[in-house]
Amino acid sequence: MHKGVGLESSGMQTAEAAERPGGALCVRVGWLLDGAGSPVVKDVTVIVEAGLVRAVEPWAEDARGSAEAPDLSSHTVLPLLMDSHVHLTMSGDGDPILRREQLQLDYEGARRIMERHLREHEDHGVAAVRDGGDYGGFTLRYRKELEEKAAKVVLRSPGRAWRASGRYGRLIGRATESGVSLGQGIRACTDPVDHVKIVNSGLNSLVEFGKATPPQFGLEELREAVNAAREKGLKTMVHANGPLPVKLALDAGCDSIEHGFFMGRDNLERMAENDAFWVPTAVTMKCYSEELPEDSEERETARRILDHQLEQIAWAREIGVRVAAGSDSGSLGVHHGRSLFQELELLIKAGWSIEEAVACAASNAARLLGLEGRLGRIAPGMPACFAAYLGPPTTAVSVPAWICRQGVFEPVEAPDEGGRRVS
Repeated sequence: MHKGVGLESSGMQTAEAAERPGGALCVRVGWLLDGAGSPVVKDVTVIVEAGLVRAVEPWAEDARGSAEAPDLSSHTVLPLLMDSHVHLTMSGDGDPILRREQLQLDYEGARRIMERHLREHEDHGVAAVRDGGDYGGFTLRYRKELEEKAAKVVLRSPGRAWRASGRYGRLIGRATESGVSLGQGIRACTDPVDHVKIVNSGLNSLVEFGKATPPQFGLEELREAVNAAREKGLKTMVHANGPLPVKLALDAGCDSIEHGFFMGRDNLERMAENDAFWVPTAVTMKCYSEELPEDSEERETARRILDHQLEQIAWAREIGVRVAAGSDSGSLGVHHGRSLFQELELLIKAGWSIEEAVACAASNAARLLGLEGRLGRIAPGMPACFAAYLGPPTTAVSVPAWICRQGVFEPVEAPDEGGRRVS
């Protein structure tokens, strides 16, 4: 899809072959995307030593190193990616009975589902996910188990999201108590969360195009909540659709806007000025437009919403908004792992280059999730964590052939058409 460019223009460092120790892995790569948005480079060697990337240099036939690395000369290599918005306790399955059951799970039932979903992320080369909350705080409890097992996928969890009493969000969190402000609730909460999730609007209407719901919290209450989170060293992710709910969240100083449907260009400019992140989750509307009954009003409305969101994504690129890719996996038709690649395809459809789109799920996401230095880039000094996809750069593929973690290569078992492992 994109022509290769010289290493000089990519800013990548090189190392002399004679300086390589005998134990270094010399990995031949057909096309490399560094995750920082640099132009794709063709025919390079990634030198890996002690689990770290030591250098990236032009491929040479006399490259020396151990024979343990696979030949990736027919593959595209990119960093292990991150999904900045998932709901790990929910699946994208369209079976209404199954979806109802998932909203009434106890912890053991939720744990089995989360385990499967994390494996799906793992199989697609996703190394970290940022959850958007669940009613039982199950992801937070499960995160502790993952840390004890040294799991391959990093989970960031807010536990239960915060919402206003009587408003949308019951399935992903809890309401503030009577007489207790949002900020007071956050300060009093002792859960060891990774970030604070606040719901400040309702859902998109699939009946009335562009319908906006009123904000759940006012400016002062949101500002107090953001400050309360910062006192604990936590970022705030705010579910907000429509001009006013988004404006209030940004004016309060939130760290990221989730969804942001129909928020408008003014809010995008405000977002860029505030250096806040946007997680568009456009793939949700794509899936609704495909999963809902044909010829239904809701299906057509979803298609129109998707078109409008793509227009906003194009504006975001023009304005310079920091975008982190998130799929909202768990929504109808939005499956864990593979839907992140559908989100990247939509970014490209909106005018972003493949390098820019990958950066949204790599270096941008790493910054949002606090994983800089661990994930998100292929560069000297970084951990050797990347995935290899057969063929030239394209988002048409989503299952890698190889995954490298800390310099250790593992082949990926091919899934069936439903995304499950064959074995």
